Amino acid sequence: MTEKSTEQNRDFWRRLFRDAAKESFRKLSPQSQWRNPVMFVVYVGAFLVTLMGLEGLIRGGGNWGFDLIIAVWLWLTLLFANFSEALAEGQGKAQASSLRASRREVMAHKVARADADAEWTEVPGHQLQRGDLVRVDANEVIPADGEVLLGVAAVDESAITGESAAVIREQGGDHSAVTGGTMVLSDWLIIQVTSSAGDSFLDRMISLVEGAARRKTPNEIALAVLLVVLTMVFLVVTVTLYPFSWYSVHFAAHSGQVVSPTVLVALLVCLIPTTIGALLPAIGISGIMRLLKAKVVAKSGRAIEAAGDADVLFLDKTGTITFGNRQAAELLAAPGVSADELAAAARYASLSDDTPEGKSIVQLVDRVYPNVPAITGEGNWVPFSAETRMSGIDTSDHQFRKGAPDAIKRWVEQAGGQWQTAVDSDIEKIAQTGATPLVVALDAQVLGAISLKDIVKPGIRERFAELRSIGIRTVMITGDNPITAGAIAAEAGVDDYLAEAKPQDKLDRIREYHEKGHLVAMTGDGTNDAPALAQADVAVCMASGTQAAREAANIVDLESDPTKLLEIVRLGKQLLVTRGALTTFSIANDVAKYFAIIPAAFVSTYPQLDALNVMRLNSPKDAILSAVIFNAIVILLLIPLALKGVKYRAISADRLLLRNVMIYGVGGIIAPFIGIKLIDLLLTIL
Repeated sequence: MTEKSTEQNRDFWRRLFRDAAKESFRKLSPQSQWRNPVMFVVYVGAFLVTLMGLEGLIRGGGNWGFDLIIAVWLWLTLLFANFSEALAEGQGKAQASSLRASRREVMAHKVARADADAEWTEVPGHQLQRGDLVRVDANEVIPADGEVLLGVAAVDESAITGESAAVIREQGGDHSAVTGGTMVLSDWLIIQVTSSAGDSFLDRMISLVEGAARRKTPNEIALAVLLVVLTMVFLVVTVTLYPFSWYSVHFAAHSGQVVSPTVLVALLVCLIPTTIGALLPAIGISGIMRLLKAKVVAKSGRAIEAAGDADVLFLDKTGTITFGNRQAAELLAAPGVSADELAAAARYASLSDDTPEGKSIVQLVDRVYPNVPAITGEGNWVPFSAETRMSGIDTSDHQFRKGAPDAIKRWVEQAGGQWQTAVDSDIEKIAQTGATPLVVALDAQVLGAISLKDIVKPGIRERFAELRSIGIRTVMITGDNPITAGAIAAEAGVDDYLAEAKPQDKLDRIREYHEKGHLVAMTGDGTNDAPALAQADVAVCMASGTQAAREAANIVDLESDPTKLLEIVRLGKQLLVTRGALTTFSIANDVAKYFAIIPAAFVSTYPQLDALNVMRLNSPKDAILSAVIFNAIVILLLIPLALKGVKYRAISADRLLLRNVMIYGVGGIIAPFIGIKLIDLLLTIL
């Protein structure tokens, strides 16, 4: 890190701390405090003790000095709790400001139809509506989210992803979605707007990271209910201690003084789970922020938590496990057909094919067979469809086709031709290498096969091994035939695969796992993945995916890295572990506070309770004050842990539970004994 960037980082944190400190005081309003029931009890207690201290000061009697000191530390407890939440929110606002800076108001070139020669009208970008058509040329900013209807262009998406490398966006397929605020670097595009003003992907990201749309997760709600119940229990217990003390002094012939309301408030605040109550909002917000730093946007905290519990992962093969742009690698001619004949027919059938596969066939023939005479003549392009699973060109004399082997076989036989069984061995040979076979036919004659190689992304096998080590089963989904799917599955290192999968097949398989009690995560980027993404518990879409896929997902990976799910899972588990660890620590804290405050509160009435003063605290007042001070300071000390998260280790649940109990449970018992005693010694010196 350079000296300049280090100084910028320091300035950022100085501003963040300064703004969080100011926000801590603003959050002292009743409306803000009411949202957190645990801290609201502290809020009411601080008011009561402050009023009692001021009353004693005005009248000149009572323990007004002690009351006001306790009140100060109660207010500090609230400020520290507010500071933790404000700090987490400040990080979110900083992220949102960075995103907002990338959003620019642009003039859009609106067209009436998807035509390269269509005339355009200049309109402000914010006036565009869903369904409008817009032309974007080189060095122009895309004004809104949309789908490419015409054209192929390199797009700079660094404003969204942070990656400087340009990506190709084109009509059709799984790379047709574009995001408002990105820039076209070359050529031109005609896009159809898919979001209205103020509802773009970037707008929703800003809203999410600012926390305005953050809803509590079920786990967080359950914990909040537990904290409220514990608070109510301790409130009832503490309130009943006053009549008990009053009866003991006035009717049970015990000496001493009736316990003061200030002491009871101090006891209540120390016993209720203020630590986790203060840090809980920060834990949830920081989880989303940590995910965003990994270039992943979660649409809700619920999605992050579900990722932490997922045990089955479905991955779409194309564009997820493999690069997706299959390249023609080899031509295999059928018996009786020359390589030149196959090459010429394959090239002619691909000339009008704008897909990466079609272009790669033309490039392969031009490179390997440069002397093959080109087939000339006008023809009608027959586009690929999901029903026919082939494409080609029809001329006045001939029909050229290329497509899936079973589709071409059916087409040839329907035309009265003979399928050559020798081609089957070539198809099997191609499939066994992990490539995808295409068959080329002319009229009713099979000419041969083309090998389309789909490259597995580097390092993905190791990432899948890591997922397996933390108990996640990986399932690859592909439309390829079983032999090809099996070869790629073996190369990628997945646990299982589903071949020749249609959208309904993906849905059915996810439902099967649901019926068995599994929590399913899925990654995908295509429109055909959208139904399954909507069905999955955790749906991760690549930012490069289609609009339909991004809408169906609840997590969007801005870097389009399928192995990023490992980080998402780890962060989800870390979020759960952090919440559990700090809850354990907060509840375990009560043990030491019992030994500090209970003897101090009732020792004058029941001298025998002095035996519980195991810390040998200096005086009852010092004991109570030490416990209250520790209760406030521990919140401040744990803020970094709440924001950073407890480190997650890939070990069994039993070992993980035992580890956290030993560290945060036992530690939560021991730390207050040490902390309260040290504060008591300091107070004695002062």
